[in-house]
Amino acid sequence: MPKPKSEFDAVYPCDFYAPEELLADDQMYTVYEIARLLQDLDPDAALEPGEEEILLDWAIPWVIDHADQLVIAEPPTDADPGFYGLRTNEDAPTESAANPATNGASEPDADADS
Repeated sequence: MPKPKSEFDAVYPCDFYAPEELLADDQMYTVYEIARLLQDLDPDAALEPGEEEILLDWAIPWVIDHADQLVIAEPPTDADPGFYGLRTNEDAPTESAANPATNGASEPDADADS
């Protein structure tokens, strides 16, 4: 149920780190590690039970919001989480990978039905 702002002692700006401020460009992180980093914690910091779920509530939308600045890698096993990293120039997709129409697929011939 919504609450009036007047019921809170203080409200704060909802500012988050930009990906380049949070992540090293040569490292890959799980969403759990990103969640800790967003709270200025060590990526391996131990958390109290239930804290990780709260931190994930912040981290998952952050990852989605910054998806165009990130890359993802497959997890080592199906039981492991995926890894996210800062997109660099070396990670940028090639024009043919970014545009399937130029990736060997031919355009339909507009005159084929005539």
